[in-house]
Amino acid sequence: QVQLVESGGGLVQAGGSLRLSCAASGRTSGRTFSDYTMGWFRQAPGKERDFVAVMNWVGGSTYYADSVKGRFTISRDNAKNTVYLQMNSLKPDDTAVYYCAAGSRLFYSGSYFRTSDFGSWGQGTQVTVSS
Repeated sequence: QVQLVESGGGLVQAGGSLRLSCAASGRTSGRTFSDYTMGWFRQAPGKERDFVAVMNWVGGSTYYADSVKGRFTISRDNAKNTVYLQMNSLKPDDTAVYYCAAGSRLFYSGSYFRTSDFGSWGQGTQVTVSS
């Protein structure tokens, strides 16, 4: 499995922005970072871990949860083995621990984005949005 480490979380006022980073290391079966579909999920206290965004390793297609469309952007720099989540116009409802994840499958419009589709996870980074 690939090892993932998130950073960039913190406390921000509503309407503000944050950029999360997720650095990957390690290789599995000769695969490199560019061979992984990368995703972001979040988990608020007492709630399930929910899908936020994903970028396919083939073609680079991106998909977002309806709640973050138009505000969040996922991107990746394969040369740096890093995936990013740019979060703008933050709301108090965005408060959660954010996790990055790596997997093998490709997603399409209409796909279900499940935690079980990702085999590697980071430890999470806290994002708190104050009103």
